[in-house]
Amino acid sequence: MVSILKGGIVFLSDLMRAVTAAHEIDFLAVSSYGSGTRSSGRVRLLHDLSSEVRGRDVLLVEDVVDTGRTLRYLLDYVELRQPASLRVCALLAKSIDLVPAVQPDLIGFQIPNRFVIGYGMDLAGQYRHLPYVAALGPEWPVAFAASGS
Repeated sequence: MVSILKGGIVFLSDLMRAVTAAHEIDFLAVSSYGSGTRSSGRVRLLHDLSSEVRGRDVLLVEDVVDTGRTLRYLLDYVELRQPASLRVCALLAKSIDLVPAVQPDLIGFQIPNRFVIGYGMDLAGQYRHLPYVAALGPEWPVAFAASGS
């Protein structure tokens, strides 16, 4: 299992406890959002795999598939390393048109095209700690900050 940091770590933690077959974990880190709520359209690799995947079955574990650009980048990147198989498990997939030929093999939930936070997902490094997934609305950050929480 290869988790996409940082957002996918909470989902990976739950998933690896639920999978009874022997497995190992590794991590990739990429950036495409910066500190905003929309993808920049550019994907940057921030952290590479620490183990060899050639000839091994690989499951990419994603928090949310948005446009599919990051996922396409990751699939191309890992495929260059010649795994025996490569599949994608995403906790969330937005109901939008994805980059052609990019569709997770396993999807936990289809969601509307909203920016989500919590359960490891963030906005500029904030809200990862929330034990649930929430759609970020225009009034929520202001009300949340005003409450003193």
